[in-house]
Amino acid sequence: MSIDMKQFHQAFFEESFEGLQAMEAALLTLDPDTADNETVNTIFRAAHSIKGGAGTFGFSDIASFTHDLETLLDQVRAGQRVPDGPLTDLVLRSVDVLRDMLEGARDGREADVAHAAELRGEIQAMLKQDGGGAPQPLAAAADMATPSGWIICFKPHRDIMLTGNDPLRILRELARLGEATIEVDASELPSYPDVDPEQCYLRWTIGLQGEVSENDIREVFAWVEDECDLSIEARAASAPAQAALEPDVATDDSAPAPTPKTAAAARPAPASKDGGSIRVATEKIDQLINLVGELVITQSMLEQTARALDPVTNELLLSGLSELERNTRHLQEAVMSTRMLPVDFVFSRFPRVVRDTATRLGKQVALQTSGEGAELDKGVIEKIVDPLNHIVRNAIDHGIEMPAEREAAGKPAQASIQLSAWHQGGHIAIQVSDDGKGLNRDKILSKARDAGMNLPDNLPDSEVWQLIFAPGLSTAAEVTDISGRGVGMDVVRRNIQSLGGTVDIESQAGVGTRVTIRLPLTLAILDGMSVRVGEEIYILPLNSVVESLQPQLGDVKSMAGSARLMQVRGEFLPLLSLRELFGVAGQDLPLDQGIVVIAEAEGRQVALIVDELVGQQQVVIKSLERNYRRVGGISGATILGDGRVALILDVGEVIRSRPMAVAA
Repeated sequence: MSIDMKQFHQAFFEESFEGLQAMEAALLTLDPDTADNETVNTIFRAAHSIKGGAGTFGFSDIASFTHDLETLLDQVRAGQRVPDGPLTDLVLRSVDVLRDMLEGARDGREADVAHAAELRGEIQAMLKQDGGGAPQPLAAAADMATPSGWIICFKPHRDIMLTGNDPLRILRELARLGEATIEVDASELPSYPDVDPEQCYLRWTIGLQGEVSENDIREVFAWVEDECDLSIEARAASAPAQAALEPDVATDDSAPAPTPKTAAAARPAPASKDGGSIRVATEKIDQLINLVGELVITQSMLEQTARALDPVTNELLLSGLSELERNTRHLQEAVMSTRMLPVDFVFSRFPRVVRDTATRLGKQVALQTSGEGAELDKGVIEKIVDPLNHIVRNAIDHGIEMPAEREAAGKPAQASIQLSAWHQGGHIAIQVSDDGKGLNRDKILSKARDAGMNLPDNLPDSEVWQLIFAPGLSTAAEVTDISGRGVGMDVVRRNIQSLGGTVDIESQAGVGTRVTIRLPLTLAILDGMSVRVGEEIYILPLNSVVESLQPQLGDVKSMAGSARLMQVRGEFLPLLSLRELFGVAGQDLPLDQGIVVIAEAEGRQVALIVDELVGQQQVVIKSLERNYRRVGGISGATILGDGRVALILDVGEVIRSRPMAVAA
């Protein structure tokens, strides 16, 4: 009977990418002077797992490439080769090539075959070089003592073969480690008519004799630790044998490996399954979140309808609705948490970014992180990677001085960049700070004026720093592959604001710069202010609302055409009528009787005329484009408690749609 292995491809790719991430993280901490077994074995096991899985699923190019890499890492593990800078660089570049090959296999495209072949040649050339003579032991952990023999009790779960794993393959892997004997327990094997060929009914007791570490044994079982019951016990001698593994089977390298499980560093006995996890497709989570959103809307409708009921005669009904409201909110919070991921998913890729960028520029930079456990919506995490990447690279290129320049200024030659995250109310703050030379106020003002901006000399520092986000503005002395073309920082701010976030900069000459990004925890729910215009309700994102006030007629000035400005504490802001902007029927109230909401986006403010402030509320965001079509100035929609649709304003687009008024 054949098994369609394609059904396991997604798990293989996910676990392989996790393995590459583990390899990269371990490589970046690898010090040739203090390299220990655990770090080296983490790197080796990840490569070993990827090779095994690639062989199982027929990705021969990946398996062949990883085989050579695994051989190189095995020499390091055996103490025959020192994990120095050139070797670490080569393995890091191999991680990049493997990532490209895996993405190509996953997406059905051709990987960069020439680059892979060139790098494989470098690996093979290094393998031919002298590895440094006799093996030198790596620093060993205290629990790595090697006894002369082991007793291993291995009971696979019934459905282990359905995961693509073969228990016999594992026994053959064990036989490679030393002299192995087995005792088979077939007591659970049913009578012939009841045998299911896809189920495993056997258990094995294996005696393993030889100089083998427990870590080596656990490495063999790393792929199936969640699909078996396993115990490993050190013995002075191996157990009596009833059956011996055949030598020709034990050396069979052609047999496919089981589906890989990414191995963790310093692996202890298998963890309790009470703290386990399962993989769920993102689409299923999104569908569940959407259904809970519909439930929240329905509950709001019931609550609004219940307000008209007599509380005395309908006491039980109102009590039930109150309980429904509490449970609905708790359900919403629980479901939303399923999309929350720790910020470490973002932070973990920056040691490599800092290392590569600093090396290319000839600078010395150490990265420190904190708050990695703070959680953020998966959708936000995926979209914040590129802006953070640009900010970090810019900090190294523009902010960090060369080592000699730092020492001349009394600073250590090695600079520091800190990535921090913390929760702040219903938002998360992510900060990138450096101890470099800081922003140059005069240079920024000069570049801005050269670009045609009319700026006063007494412009506050906070506003000067925001100028670096202006399109086309760059203070780089020359164009490089890192920066200098005047693109990037404007895109950074635009991308952050598209997530409903803000970005602020603080800088001090000679001390350093801090860039702080504040983002909503999720893109599915919005804290908003409801405003009424005629019979329509609009939602303003609460983080865009500065204040609301009732204007005086003398505060409003007319410009050429129909544009108007409103003076607020000495500053003139564009005055826009939401009624006119969206074509709502009726007339605005006289200005001294209406309400104006001051909203801010992209560093600029606008005054919006509305009829009434309805109140603050949390709304479930619905995509207008997916359900209708794109509407200018609108970022989405929501359904109110009375069943009506309310549009959510895109304040940034509203401001950009009135360039003349804003420029004035």
